Amino acid sequence: MKPLSIKDIAKKANVSITTVSFILNGKAEKMRISQDMIAKVEAIIKEVGFRPNQVARSLRTGNTNTIGLIVEDISNPFFAAIARLIEDKAYKHGYKIIYSSTENNLEKAKGLIKMFKSRQVDGYIIAPMVGMEEDIRDLLSDRTPVVVFDRHLPGLDVSSVLVDNVEGTYMATDSLISKGMKNIAFVTVDIDVEQIKDRYKGYEKALKVNKLKIDPKLCKLISFNNTAEETTTELTRFFSDNPQIDAVLFATNYLAVRGLFSFREMNKQLNATFKVIAYDDHDIFKLHSPTISAVDQPIEEIAENVISLILKELSMAHSFEEKELNNIVLSSRLIER
Repeated sequence: MKPLSIKDIAKKANVSITTVSFILNGKAEKMRISQDMIAKVEAIIKEVGFRPNQVARSLRTGNTNTIGLIVEDISNPFFAAIARLIEDKAYKHGYKIIYSSTENNLEKAKGLIKMFKSRQVDGYIIAPMVGMEEDIRDLLSDRTPVVVFDRHLPGLDVSSVLVDNVEGTYMATDSLISKGMKNIAFVTVDIDVEQIKDRYKGYEKALKVNKLKIDPKLCKLISFNNTAEETTTELTRFFSDNPQIDAVLFATNYLAVRGLFSFREMNKQLNATFKVIAYDDHDIFKLHSPTISAVDQPIEEIAENVISLILKELSMAHSFEEKELNNIVLSSRLIER
């Protein structure tokens, strides 16, 4: 039996082939096709089990209606939440998301860009790492739509969606100081990215403003390549060696989670004389007793802005107009629990 075509769907719905094409490509609302008509055509598509020939469409339009999403670690709750929102929002506009993790490995990151190129994705959303500059410049020179988020690489003329990390850790540190904490530790990770450096800057700034000494012994650097157990062991040793610590600001949520394991091993209580704040919220922080305060990044806003920018760039991909760069910086909020 010959497979159904767009022409068959159009005939069954009593509409033009163009109308069906717009609905299939996620352009119905843009072309002002009524919701009733969209629902009618979609119901017929579902009823007959129609599957558009993606290869034929790609050859005809030069588009695959896919976007490559490259992040540091898709299992990290922050990136997982953003990926899910981006996927939902992209789907509503007729795009699918293919995503993968760099695991902070430059060779893997470069390989992912090559892989996405071979799959002919229409655009890229990247949480970049140092060393990817040339690969991203190559994409931009080919007029391939690219939006970076979460972190930015200096010297790259690319649209970005960032969060003010300095402001976030400044708020957190200042809050701890206002509660009488004087020996505040900062636990961070050894990856060379701007947002991690900025989180330290916010911590440092708050100490200086409040005229507290910056003690290098209270700043703990954890290897990104550590196993969870290795991180817990290192933190237990760090807190045992520095009993004067009365508060801790963790630069990432996964470090804070390992910190909670460490405190349990040490039988160390979180109370009025020992406080913790994590950068990036996590469900565990709401369930833990006592609950854990967190610097909360605006995940919904990040995803919304990322999709808006990449769709704008995709719409101009074949235009000779000068591309307008958009650099959006969002604010985080401190959730005090």
